[in-house]
Amino acid sequence: MQKTVEIELDDVLTLANNVLTHAGYDSAHASSIAQMLYTCQLDDCQSHGLFRLLMCIETIKAGKIDGQITPVISDAGKAIVKADARGGMSLLAMEKAVPLLIEKTREFGIAAVAINHCFHFSALWPEVERLSQEGFAAMTMVPSHSWVAPAGGTRGTLGTNPLAFSWPRQGGAPFTFDFATSAFARGEIELYKRAGKPLPDGVAIDKYGKPTNDPDAAMEGAMLTFGSYKGSALSIMIELLAGPLIDDLTSLESMEFAEGKSGAPYHGQILLAFDLGQFSNGELARNDARAERLFADITEQGARLPSQRRFAARARNLERGYVEISVGLYEDLQALLP
Repeated sequence: MQKTVEIELDDVLTLANNVLTHAGYDSAHASSIAQMLYTCQLDDCQSHGLFRLLMCIETIKAGKIDGQITPVISDAGKAIVKADARGGMSLLAMEKAVPLLIEKTREFGIAAVAINHCFHFSALWPEVERLSQEGFAAMTMVPSHSWVAPAGGTRGTLGTNPLAFSWPRQGGAPFTFDFATSAFARGEIELYKRAGKPLPDGVAIDKYGKPTNDPDAAMEGAMLTFGSYKGSALSIMIELLAGPLIDDLTSLESMEFAEGKSGAPYHGQILLAFDLGQFSNGELARNDARAERLFADITEQGARLPSQRRFAARARNLERGYVEISVGLYEDLQALLP
């Protein structure tokens, strides 16, 4: 059993902010990043919680990201919002763009944010759940680095390419999913490596294209998509919608941009929002009830809706007032403080 450290909820934000500002992020960037990490850690999402501070620090040490830059938000006309992160992290640009996205979604029924020139490391579900709070359905996706082999391939071409979706529910937590199109998230492989555990079958290949359970060999080789050709096709779709469609980089191009340096990938992000009221032909309540019937039929037969465990973890951690991280991670983070 891995030893853990308990951290009070208020201290999660304080720890993250202190590490980030000491590394060179200004208060605006540090606040947006810390809030994301807090949200993920609160839901026991270990791979995208405080653990991701390590990537944030690696990224700024690599000398490519600007931790002080102010993003530029512009109205691209009609239902499109453009957010130029200008070489900063994606989160502050998203934070600044969402109010205009909400306004446009209420006006047109559907709207999109395209974030360009950003470094990205974070989970996607907090961003789509933010829009569910407004009564919208939402979807977002990003490429990453070309760590993932296409189905039948032997080397990395695609990114982990996560996709997140959220649907609002009256009086309850939204229906939300957020998953990489790779069989494992990159952060999960790093956590297996830190824990000294072998990977499950079907997650990765080594540099010779052979299946491997060794996290180090997987890092040197390539990850695999879930669902073989189906996951591979979905990953390619994400490359296109979050890359060429919005005039930004594919995972191959992001890897080339990194020039072998560690840190967060550099690329773009697309976020779409749907106003359920405008799509429901004036029958929002009836269609909401139809969605609830669908969810009920799933859960009544013993199946689990995505994110149910995450919501349960959130409730537990809010009640007890603290979260847990590994002793090793806690010591690594302490070493980053002034």
